[in-house]
Amino acid sequence: MKRFIYIITDRNRNNLHVGLCSDLLKTLDFYRQMPTLFFDSAQQLNRLVYFEEINTEEQAMERFKTVSTYTRPQKEKMIRPVNPDWVDLTIGLNFENGVRPRPQLRPSISSSRKVFTF
Repeated sequence: MKRFIYIITDRNRNNLHVGLCSDLLKTLDFYRQMPTLFFDSAQQLNRLVYFEEINTEEQAMERFKTVSTYTRPQKEKMIRPVNPDWVDLTIGLNFENGVRPRPQLRPSISSSRKVFTF
């Protein structure tokens, strides 16, 4: 089962919170529904700036323990190469999740017409 290590921050990038989860979209939705769970309303954690997908639970737990002990400059050093502008990555995740195969289209009217030859 895949696990995700993520770093989420507030709009001013004052706080960097490291987390571990199995469903990243569901976790981000939880943060959105409970904005003042960890901090006050001025420091709502709502911007996903970094995440890693890890295949095994043991590796994910080890990586989480390692990243959790990092200082702020070390976390910034992780984030900047992959997200230099600190853009919210949830937009891309929601887009990927929302993309579905195109529904089967109704047969066109022209294909059902009979062709007469004279």
